[in-house]
Amino acid sequence: ATPANAKWQILTVIGLLEIWDECGGGGSMPHYMRGRQPGKYPTFENFRNEVHFVLDLYDPFGLFKNMKDEQKERRLVMEINNGRLAMLGIFGFLAADKVP
Repeated sequence: ATPANAKWQILTVIGLLEIWDECGGGGSMPHYMRGRQPGKYPTFENFRNEVHFVLDLYDPFGLFKNMKDEQKERRLVMEINNGRLAMLGIFGFLAADKVP
C-alpha cells in the first residue's frame, strides 16, 4: 500500500505538469487549442533560465535533435504502439482480477 503522502506528491507533480502544459511552457508555445500540435509538450527552457535547472521530458540530453524525419515518424509509431500494448496489458490485469 502506498502512503497517503506519496499519493499526494504524485498528484501534485502531475498537476504541476498539467499547469505547465496549459500555460504553454511559460509562453514559449501556443496552447494546444490555438495551433500547437497535440501531444507536443513544451520545453522547460524558460523555467530552467528563470528558476533552476531541470531536464526536459523528451530527449533531455539532446541525443535525437539531428534525427531524420523518417526515423522520427517511425519511432513515433513505435511509441504509440507501445502505449496501446501497455493499455491492453493493464486491462488484462484488471479483467483477470475480476474473474473468480
